Amino acid sequence: MTDHFRYDLLTQQALRGVVRTVLAEAAKRKALPGDHHFYISFDTTAEGVRMSERLRVQYPEQMTIILQHQFWDLAVHERAFEVGLSFGGVPEKLTIPFEAVTGFFDPSVQFGLQFEEVSEGENRRSPANAQTVQDKPTKKKRATPPLPAAAAPALPAAAPAPPPAEPDKPAKPVSGAEVVPLDRFRKKK
Repeated sequence: MTDHFRYDLLTQQALRGVVRTVLAEAAKRKALPGDHHFYISFDTTAEGVRMSERLRVQYPEQMTIILQHQFWDLAVHERAFEVGLSFGGVPEKLTIPFEAVTGFFDPSVQFGLQFEEVSEGENRRSPANAQTVQDKPTKKKRATPPLPAAAAPALPAAAPAPPPAEPDKPAKPVSGAEVVPLDRFRKKK
């Protein structure tokens, strides 16, 4: 059976919409409410990612940024967001398309999403999955940097990655978080 509706793409778009909505609310407030803070992992090689050459050399494939207290000029657009951050005391401005985002985690409420790259030309038979699945040969796999330790047990193994890219503000570990893969809700055959 062919999935003519492309539920995999629709689900990915909807979940990226969650990230867009949360960032838009933070941009409108010009701050994050309460204890909210975000770990956002993204593919630095994706089309539309803009960052300094210095950061591109340091993070040639993947990068995780932390939005907590020290960020500025957060602007959210339909397809991308921009943010200013300090890296080793040097201010930088990043532009990150939502399609480049590979992971999103808010440890204050133990909420996380992990995305896989799915191309529109693929003809899939099974429902959507927002987490990388090892046995699907039709999907392009991304080596997503691990989210904070609290989420790590529920995530698939990933290639080693550099630490989160906000050395000016170390993150506090949070315990008890769980990233729930969408496979848990799939209908078993």
